[in-house]
This record gives sequence, C-alpha cells and structure tokens, in this order.
Amino acid sequence: MAIHRRKSTIWLTAAAAAMAVVAGGAAVVAISSSDGSALADGADKSLFVDITKVKPNVKKPKQQNNATTGTFTVDCGRNENGHFNPDNFIAQPGVRNGAQHLHDYVGNLSTNADSNNQSLQAAGTTCKNGDKSAYFWPVVRIIDEEEAAEGGQEQAPPKKDDKAQQDKDKAVKNQAQLQCPDVASLLPENVPDGAQAEIDKELENIEKVTEEAEKKVASTKAQDRDNVIVGPTREKRAAILNRMMLAFSRQGVQAPDLNPGAACAVKDAAAGEQGLDNGNENSDNAQAEGTEDKQNQNNAEENAENELEGNEGEIQRPAVVDLTFRGSPVGKVTAMPKFLRVLYGDAKAGQNGPKNAKASWTCSGFEDKVLMDKYPICPQGSDVKRIHDFPSCWDGKNIDSANHRDHIVFPDANGKCKQGFKAVPQLRISLTYKIPRDVQQAGRYLVDSFPEEEHNPLTDHDDFANVMSQKIMNRLVNCVNSGKKCRE
Repeated sequence: MAIHRRKSTIWLTAAAAAMAVVAGGAAVVAISSSDGSALADGADKSLFVDITKVKPNVKKPKQQNNATTGTFTVDCGRNENGHFNPDNFIAQPGVRNGAQHLHDYVGNLSTNADSNNQSLQAAGTTCKNGDKSAYFWPVVRIIDEEEAAEGGQEQAPPKKDDKAQQDKDKAVKNQAQLQCPDVASLLPENVPDGAQAEIDKELENIEKVTEEAEKKVASTKAQDRDNVIVGPTREKRAAILNRMMLAFSRQGVQAPDLNPGAACAVKDAAAGEQGLDNGNENSDNAQAEGTEDKQNQNNAEENAENELEGNEGEIQRPAVVDLTFRGSPVGKVTAMPKFLRVLYGDAKAGQNGPKNAKASWTCSGFEDKVLMDKYPICPQGSDVKRIHDFPSCWDGKNIDSANHRDHIVFPDANGKCKQGFKAVPQLRISLTYKIPRDVQQAGRYLVDSFPEEEHNPLTDHDDFANVMSQKIMNRLVNCVNSGKKCRE
C-alpha cells in the first residue's frame, strides 16, 4: 500500500464559522475551529460530528398516484483501473488541472480536460452494460500517515500520464463534426410493450448509421460533405424514424412525430463552439463560477503520486459505488438527450456562497440524516457515505448552458418541475467508504478541494455527462416508467 506524506498545512475557513445554510428543508450551521488557528497535522475536529447526535432532516416529496417508482442501476465498478486526474471538461473545458483537486472516474475511460462529444463516444467504458457516460467526483483521502497505515484501504494504482489522450482529444475537438438530433428524447413517455423490441432495434440502427457517417467527415472535403455525408445520413435516419413511427401505429396508438430527428449537419469546430444547444458541447468560454486564471491552471501539473498542492494523503477507493437512475414522484420521465452535462453541488461553495451547495454526507443506516458542511463520525458497523442526487428537470432543448446549470435544474419541494421543463430520470450516486472509526474520530479524512476551499465539506460535488446509447437510454426510461427494478 502506498502511503503519501502530507506536505502542506490546511488552514481553516474563517467565513464558514458564521454561515448558516438551508438544504432539503434542514438548517445546518457551518463551524470551524474555536480559535481559527492552523492545525499542524491538518486535522480540524470541529468539522466532524457524531451522526447519532444529528436529528433526522431528510424530507421526501409525497408520491402522487402517477409517480414513477422504477429504478435503473448501472454497474461501472469502483475505479479499479485508477483513472484519476484534476481536470473537469464540463466546468473548465480545455484546462489541464482546471479542478486543482483529484477526481475519481468511472464509466468513460478517456475522460480528461479536452474530452468532447466525439472523443467520449469513441472511448471504452468500465460499465458492464456498455454505458459510455462519464461519472466523476473528488476523491476522499486519509491525511495522517500512521492512521492510514493501520487501516486505510488499498489504493488504486496511479494511472500513467494521460497527455497523449488529451492531445488526441484536442485534435478531435478541432475537427469538423457531424451533429444529429437526439432521438430517444423525442420518444413519448410510454412506449407500448408491443413496440418496445422494434424501437430498441431501430435506435441501435440510428447509432450505427450515425457512427458510420461520422467516420467519413475527416476524409471528406468540405464542399462534398452535403452530398457524401449529410444527404445520405438524413435519408437513412428518416427511413429508420419512419419505421419507428409505424411501430407505434401498429399498436393502435398515436405515433410521435420523429421526423425532426433526421436533420443532421456537419459543423466546423469554430461554428460548433458557438452554441450550447442540443448536439453541441460546452464552449471554452462557458466556464463555471469561480474559474481561476487559465494559464495558471494549465501550468499546474499533478505529480506521479496523484498529490496536488493542498491535496495530499492516502486516496480512499469507495467500497461501494452505486449509480442509480430514479423516477419522478409526480409523473412519468422522458429520456435524457445524449451528451447532456449535469452538475451536482458546487466545488467553490465557500467562495460563491451556499446557493448551489448540497447536503451529501451521512453514514450507512442513517440516510435520514444528511450533512452539508460537516463530515460524519459513524458508529461501529456503519460506514461513511456520500449521497449525490442530481437535478432532474430538463429544459427540453439544451445539453449545456453558460453556467452549466440553467438547462437542467432541481424540482421543487413537491417534486414538480417548473413550467417549460420536463422530468428526466434522476441520477443518484452513492459512495460508501470503509474509513476506520479512529480515523473518523481524529478528523483525518477529507475531500479533495480547490486550495482556497480548504477541504470544506460544503464543497462536495459530482459531475455527469450522458453518453448512453439511444438503446440503453430507452431501456432506462422504460424501466423507470414501468416501475421495474433493473440492474445492468
């Protein structure tokens, strides 16, 4: 087991002492050390609380008669292959070390600062069902060498420098790309059982036709793209979509208008960066709140042991990574569009304020108590747990937005989406860690963060980019809307 010696002192966030925030109906007060001084060993016990002394504070929306109760769980492993980097292609696209803290990845194998729709689609995945989506969150570390040696988990082996992958993805990003409308999100909430198999087959055909056309873009002259790529692809997609509409009609139900799904186009890289609508990825100018100077971020490099300035220690691989998509308490859900970007929490909540921060810290067996700005100390037999419930109300058009939040938001306290938004499956990522209890009591486990955030638990966050095939997404929606419990 590799042990990483802490090299810098963690200073406490003075502003947190007076901050009171409200999340999920529960008021939580942020507390720092009593004297505001720096602790030489990096521990701040005032940031830790015995979960058994916390009152239940989780309020669930009341389920309506038409609630969707199904779940769809994807097995993507626990990052056994050691895919780490301090990048964030959603919030800081193109910026190496843009996060300034280390991310744990499952799902898509190529994820880095220069990831884009095309590179994500071309990559492999750790997910058993072939889901190529990117799921990533900041790592948790044990900062004390002695405690980590006694009880820390086996650390995932460091992954080799991914500069070659980044260079490849950057080259792809600068190429012209074929962009086609998402089809799964055009389907109605209820696909007749008798048509489901045919719809799945045709969604798979849509993927094949589109991927074949994408491979031709780079080798086709710009003046020939309409005749060689765009026209034939539209015709093939239109024929497939027509067969899908007929599948509905044969079941005696009104067929949805899927014709808009045929309208593909080839866009140059410069043109593709201008938009944030369905089919386009976030532009380099679309930065999250609190982004640092780009040049400084690019100059900061992680070392071979995955230690970053202010973020050192023994990386704790989750004992359990649960990726589950859930329904809506008030009705049916519709498909997420492919390449949808979704953020949970705010990595800079200490600087930006608690508006986008979320309560996520708890212990197994105590999920009715969730902490926002403190780390839990769990009783014997219980494990440290992070629960991340993503926003699930989509604007029906965009896969991203300038602040990466406006296009997909949270439902209200009753589980209802605001006007103009539609419910999509809600992603819940649950991460369970077997951190020794004496390490918890000593205040020696922390989440990676931006240096100025000083490991404030308020900054816990998570990121997701949907790269599921149309077929998998359709299965997911069907499972959730029909009340089934599916695992893949």
